Amino acid sequence: MKSDRLLSALLLLQAYGRMTGREMSKRLEVSQRTIHRDMESLSAAGVPVFALRGARGGWQLDEGWRTQVPALDEAELLALLMSQPRVVGDGSLAGAAERALRKLTAALPASLRERAAAIRQRLYVDPTGWRGTTENLAMLPIVQDAVSRDRKLSMTYRRAGEGAEAAERLIDPLGLVAKGSAWYLVARTPNGFRTYRVSRIEQAAIVDAPCERPADFDLAAHWKSSTDAFRDGLPRYRATLRLEPRAAAWVRRWRMAWTAPDPPDADGWITFQAHFEHPDEACFIVLGFGARAEVIEPAELRERVLDEVRAVLARTAI
Repeated sequence: MKSDRLLSALLLLQAYGRMTGREMSKRLEVSQRTIHRDMESLSAAGVPVFALRGARGGWQLDEGWRTQVPALDEAELLALLMSQPRVVGDGSLAGAAERALRKLTAALPASLRERAAAIRQRLYVDPTGWRGTTENLAMLPIVQDAVSRDRKLSMTYRRAGEGAEAAERLIDPLGLVAKGSAWYLVARTPNGFRTYRVSRIEQAAIVDAPCERPADFDLAAHWKSSTDAFRDGLPRYRATLRLEPRAAAWVRRWRMAWTAPDPPDADGWITFQAHFEHPDEACFIVLGFGARAEVIEPAELRERVLDEVRAVLARTAI
């Protein structure tokens, strides 16, 4: 609705100060022509919004003007409470988020306050994996502070891999990405853009120097392109497998990379091509299925599985 879009545009300007028509059209998912008409509507309604010309121009609210944030409706309240502070992961950040949520709840009307309490009693977020693994997010508050203040970050970072040594790095932090329970820092370095897993940052300190942030940097677009490139660059080992129906169902649940399967054969078994990162992984998976899997190709994987089975029989023979 236009009224919702006008309010969203107004809150954007209030939050960011000056914004170009292009930025606003992207945020609100409308054309720049629509943004121009919306700004005229706001101005006609008495909102002091004006256009600035030139290379650094855009739309801007009068600096001394502010509007009251409208009350939350029930749908907005539910969406906010679903992202409970436990999801943050780090204890100090979760504590701050919890305090902010309490303050917001206290300011709600009595009916919504009771509704919020009921929702929270019926929702629990457990960030711990089934195997007890958790991310070490001790450095997350410092990283977040550097990102929000646009300051350079000095850190000690240990890359993945057994025996990897920690190295000192001076970077320009550009943004944080939460993927599952893991947090990633996207940064600019002398060698280009890099992505760092926050749990592998051993020490971090903010440097009192401004971050060199590209004017056209888009965090969401960069993350998508970099993750696509990462997937495309992963090694691929392809194998055609024939699986018993229950084994095929497990494959579907595990969401392994695989092509569309052929129709079940006369025995109900399903043939498809699976994609593995390495022959070792392929052999491990096939052996795990036991008698429920058959390797069609490549021949070297079939022979390797047979060699493993023979070795097991030789060790266990009485």
